Amino acid sequence: MTVIVILARGRCGLSRCITYYLVSMAVSDLLVIITVVLINRIVGIYFPVSFLFNTQVCSVSNALNYAIMDSSAWLTVAFTFDRCIAICCQKLKIKYCTEKTAAWVIGTVCTLSCLKNIFRYFIMEPTHIIDNIPWFCVIKSIFYTSPAWVAYEWIYSLLTPCAAFFLILLLNALTVRHILLASQARRRLAVNSNGETQSDPEMEKRRKSIVLLFCISGSFILLYLVFLINFLLIRIAKFSYFSGSNYSDSNFILEQSGYMLVHMSSCINPFIYGGTQRKFREEFKNGVKYPLSLIVKLFK
Repeated sequence: MTVIVILARGRCGLSRCITYYLVSMAVSDLLVIITVVLINRIVGIYFPVSFLFNTQVCSVSNALNYAIMDSSAWLTVAFTFDRCIAICCQKLKIKYCTEKTAAWVIGTVCTLSCLKNIFRYFIMEPTHIIDNIPWFCVIKSIFYTSPAWVAYEWIYSLLTPCAAFFLILLLNALTVRHILLASQARRRLAVNSNGETQSDPEMEKRRKSIVLLFCISGSFILLYLVFLINFLLIRIAKFSYFSGSNYSDSNFILEQSGYMLVHMSSCINPFIYGGTQRKFREEFKNGVKYPLSLIVKLFK
């Protein structure tokens, strides 16, 4: 929440376009922590009997969890694409890298993520009927045998994480290639007749933007890598999807490690902002000092 407030104030020295993407990513990361980690994981383990385990509620929760995870992943792709356009395509940058386009892209990504995952509400069925009320959720057996559901699961998995993962790799590769070529050209122009290298404010400004981009997309790639490997083993090598209560099984450990790292990716971005953006750190310090100063004034 603190990250969202700091970024929304617009005092971190970032353009409004970048701020829109970062705020939307921070909101989606917060929702992942609340819905997927706190409600789904922690409540599910420590409070196994609650209204959350009503079949309708947990069906909605299942669809919502996937939609939020999708939004978080594809907003990272959208941000990477925006920065790639800003760095590599100067003519297109004027039209594309605007607040209006950023808002439209963010809205489209979130809407499509919800529409794509709304079908997941219908794959659940109750395990118990108590006083005519359905309780708990289990995936319908038809989900594994119906060609339509199998095709849906394949399309879903190919889009997230596969397409998102490789799009970020491709866009970053194009960005790095353009940066290397542009840096060489600008260095040649920056050398004056005495052979001394002049400072380049534009390259310094671009460097800060690039560091932020690479840290965010790099953490996404690293934290989604285990999840992607697990997907490829399941779909291509036909490994067992889960191992029941055998928690020492390597397949089970790989699967759960992938989920853990994906969920952890929602906690990493605030540290990236703090580590790469000086003005963000200053705003955070001011936010911490403000309530302390009020307390000091009260006791004076």
